Amino acid sequence: QVQLVESGGGLVQPGGSLRLSCQTSGSLDGYGIGWFRQVPGKEREAVSCISRDYKQTWYSDFVLGRYTISSDRVKRTFFLQINDLKVEDTAVYYCAAGFCDSYGARPYEYDYWGQGTQVTVSS
Repeated sequence: QVQLVESGGGLVQPGGSLRLSCQTSGSLDGYGIGWFRQVPGKEREAVSCISRDYKQTWYSDFVLGRYTISSDRVKRTFFLQINDLKVEDTAVYYCAAGFCDSYGARPYEYDYWGQGTQVTVSS
């Protein structure tokens, strides 16, 4: 069993930055960590992920260069740094435990999910 708790969301002006955190507990053996986002009425989409051996990272094309995934293994915490935020980045952001490879992250391959943190980008 894996528990994940996101934090760090909020209201930010366009061009601003946020650092989302994902605190995990339980055994992460065999699991990579993915970040996803969802807006009402749309499917949940993958943003970024890091593989279970921490050696591979993947980013969706639409965030490349603005998003950075990282981890603190000691604290069992994963981060998503988002720079130059745009209005279209507004969504609920989720972290989840599942499979990550160089081809990306697919929601159906993730077994455990956090409750999400709201990111709103508005002037």
